[in-house]
Amino acid sequence: MSLARRLIAAGFNDLEKGERFLAAPELAGLDEDALFAGLALAANPDTALQSLVRLIEKHPELRKLAADPERSEPLYRVLGASEALGEFLIRHPEHLDAFEVTASPEPQPADAAALRTRLLQAVRADPRAARPVAALAGQDGYAALRTAYRRGLVELAVKDLCAADPLDAMPAVGAELADLAGAAIEAALAVSRAEAAEQFSAAEVADVGLAVIGMGKCGARELNYISDVDVIYVIDPGGLDDARANTIGTALASGISRAIMSTAREPGLWEVDANLRPEGKSGPLVRTLASHESYYARWAESWEFQALLKARTIAGDAALGARYEAAVGPLIWSSAGREGFVESVRSMRRRVTEHIPADEEQRQLKLGRGGLRDVEFTVQLLQLVHGRSDESLRCRDTTSAIAALSAGGYIGRADAKEFDRDYRYLRLLEHRIQLFQLRRTHLMPVKEASLRSLAKAVLGPFSTERPHPDALLSAWRKTKRSVRELHERIFYRPLLNTAAALSSEEARLTPEAAQGRLAALGYLDPPGAMRHIEALTAGVSRRAALQRQLLPILLGWLADGVDPDAGLLAFRRVSEALGTTHWYLGLLRDSTAAAERLCHVLSNSRLISDLLEVSPESVAWLGSDKDLVPVGFEAQWLEITSKMSRHADPESAMRLIRLIRRREILRVAIADSAGLLDQDQVGAALADTDRAAMLGALRVAENVVSAREPLKTRVLVVAMGRQGGREIGYGSDADVIYVHRGLPGVPEDEAQAQAARIVGKLSSLLTQPLKPAILAERVLAVDADLRPEGKNGPMVRSLDSYAEYYRRWSLIWEAQALLRARPMAGDDELAADFMALIDPIRYPESVSDQDVREVRRVKARMEAERLPRGADPARHLKLGRGGLSDVEWLAQLLQLRHAGRHPELRTTSTVEALEAAAELELLDGGEVVLLLRAWRLASRIRSANVIWTGRASDLLPSSRRDLEAVARWCGYGHGNAAALEEDYLRLSRRARAVFERVFYGQ
Repeated sequence: MSLARRLIAAGFNDLEKGERFLAAPELAGLDEDALFAGLALAANPDTALQSLVRLIEKHPELRKLAADPERSEPLYRVLGASEALGEFLIRHPEHLDAFEVTASPEPQPADAAALRTRLLQAVRADPRAARPVAALAGQDGYAALRTAYRRGLVELAVKDLCAADPLDAMPAVGAELADLAGAAIEAALAVSRAEAAEQFSAAEVADVGLAVIGMGKCGARELNYISDVDVIYVIDPGGLDDARANTIGTALASGISRAIMSTAREPGLWEVDANLRPEGKSGPLVRTLASHESYYARWAESWEFQALLKARTIAGDAALGARYEAAVGPLIWSSAGREGFVESVRSMRRRVTEHIPADEEQRQLKLGRGGLRDVEFTVQLLQLVHGRSDESLRCRDTTSAIAALSAGGYIGRADAKEFDRDYRYLRLLEHRIQLFQLRRTHLMPVKEASLRSLAKAVLGPFSTERPHPDALLSAWRKTKRSVRELHERIFYRPLLNTAAALSSEEARLTPEAAQGRLAALGYLDPPGAMRHIEALTAGVSRRAALQRQLLPILLGWLADGVDPDAGLLAFRRVSEALGTTHWYLGLLRDSTAAAERLCHVLSNSRLISDLLEVSPESVAWLGSDKDLVPVGFEAQWLEITSKMSRHADPESAMRLIRLIRRREILRVAIADSAGLLDQDQVGAALADTDRAAMLGALRVAENVVSAREPLKTRVLVVAMGRQGGREIGYGSDADVIYVHRGLPGVPEDEAQAQAARIVGKLSSLLTQPLKPAILAERVLAVDADLRPEGKNGPMVRSLDSYAEYYRRWSLIWEAQALLRARPMAGDDELAADFMALIDPIRYPESVSDQDVREVRRVKARMEAERLPRGADPARHLKLGRGGLSDVEWLAQLLQLRHAGRHPELRTTSTVEALEAAAELELLDGGEVVLLLRAWRLASRIRSANVIWTGRASDLLPSSRRDLEAVARWCGYGHGNAAALEEDYLRLSRRARAVFERVFYGQ
């Protein structure tokens, strides 16, 4: 076989470099077969060969070991798995004797006490002393400590890489890495004591006790090859006062970090991170035990107790550390009952995910979806929820915790086995990636050569294959999917098994444990939630079986909402209303989008939940964006005329018209919730729905009147205000005015009387209760207060009467109101004539200074008189500073002053008017963008108030829960209610500044 073929068979990536190193004089005379047999064991034979040549150059005696197939396995495996350890041995060839061991398929872990002794002896400290002090300090002490640590790392790597099953060995490897780190910190403390004695008296230094509490993976004894070691420092002042003890303790803690990671001739090991201490970076580096207890009792946040789950004394004063652990233990296991605990833990998990750089998201082993954090988060939350009452769950490391949760019946045996395997596999990948260069990383490599080496590295020593990188990536992706699915199954499946009282080997919880888990998920009424689950899953029907299959995922999606309790109740009602309908559960089972949308709207919207409960067939829309496209006015009117032709009875006809309107409001709301519509499109779609209902009601009213007498007049309904601008929300009334024109030959008084009867009937048809009632209907309330003379004027006027009124009596505020007049329903010819009548009034050639002053006076008076008593002007969406009224009145003043000369301003839309003003340079373009952002956000919040509560409100909510719900509807992420509040207050404040400058000329 040619040399090139042998290199390929051995797994080399760079054949040219491989041939060059094989020809190195250091390898002259070595048995080539023995050399290739050794290199075939290496995950990365290129690196193994290069390191071997350099080591033999430094230590020629290594040739004997390299040529001995019976003894060389540890050498080749370590050199092929870790370039960094090869570099260490090149610097310190005296430690090559670490390979003079027999590879064991079942290696025995090193004793933690023995590691401590070895590291302390390396810095010439007495391991038997209560508070050891090193004889080596400064650069010599640092080098000795770090060299001894890395020697231990080489010995551990030999055991790890030669273990028959790397997955089985993984927990023991993590434990030994943590013990080795603890020993290094113990030796660093001994060095620090020696150095502190140069600054303080030796007696004072000896008097201060310091316990180093390991947190995170080190505390749990599941450390990586290279990782920050998270610590908390606790001091015992001894006979010193607290201030002096704190000063010395801080010096000791700082000295530990210096010994571990400062610049020296032997490189630093890893970062000692004390940021998990009380108050984080802002807090003192060391505290007394009493100070820790005081902080945790009064100030600690929920996530800090989750972090303390891993706390363990790893170095220093063991008795002091034990007292610390005893003090925080009860706080850890009672933390799940704290208010806001679950949301705090979830928010922390979300923050971790959100901070992943976009280019790393798909490569993350630790933080991404289906990564190590998902496993750890799931296990820790279950421990905290159930560990309050079950002490068997109070273990630190993840694999033991999974086993305890399974043994206690909190996780099904099969699920626990799969979860444990997935966790071990992800940790194994992490270990092998980090071991190569001893660099802190949690990213899968991208280069094919690195992936090929990694694919070999994760296999046990009895495997001779070299898998393709695609096989590795496929296995990793499969594991990520499994972790995500198991998260849902492990959390929710036992709840269902308990609720349905199934005879199963799967996990079943006691009622108390089930309610505890529901509370941890954010359900405020766990007993009520359990009753709903029981009702949905009881029995042996196909429906109950499908609900048991679906609910584990749906419960999680509901829990992501602001009100999961209401969401679950609404889901039960919808499910019961649809009964055995064949398509419903199938849709939820087969369409992830439909199921997630349903859970989202049920747990975030009272309005949509109420509408879906009475229109459950609308759930069918959730599976298709096409079904959620708003139905236009023409299509709605076609449907209404078709139904009216078959239902002559006025009440039946109005029932159908109002049901169509209710249906279309629901369609728009669901499309809105799914992000398919922006705020402008929502307003236009709702306006079309109101227009169709208004036109239908007008036709029914005309039919009612014409049944008793011949029609004598034509009636027109003109939309005003936001209805005229097609800018309404879910809680908007219909501001209108009524116009009529008598038929030829009909006396004016008769036409006027009939018109009054028609509009009176129209209003009652839209608002009066029907029998049976239309449930959850958003009644279309009609407001005609903008008519001439307001409430003192007649409800309806003839076209001629309007012409006379506007000619003689019209005030500037009425011209302003007409800016948004748009025909809504009625006679088309009359509509055209009315618009021709009012255009010169609302778009005058010029506006007097007196009229401008009057507009400003009315606006100021409205702000002073119409704002509800006690309302915060900064939070009132309509009348408050920078709110809807400010933006709309500014646009309308510009229209009054300039639309006569600039047709571009002749629109009923606030958005179009402001955009036209920017094009005409009547307003700065940046200011228009600002005004529209503020206006759209206020409109969005106003609609969100209705969506969330089912009731209209013009206030930015003050309640944190209500604000969170509104923020979610406005597109903000979980826990970002404060961001919405800040954005609105900032935008409205800036919009008000623009308004005051332009509107009032300030």
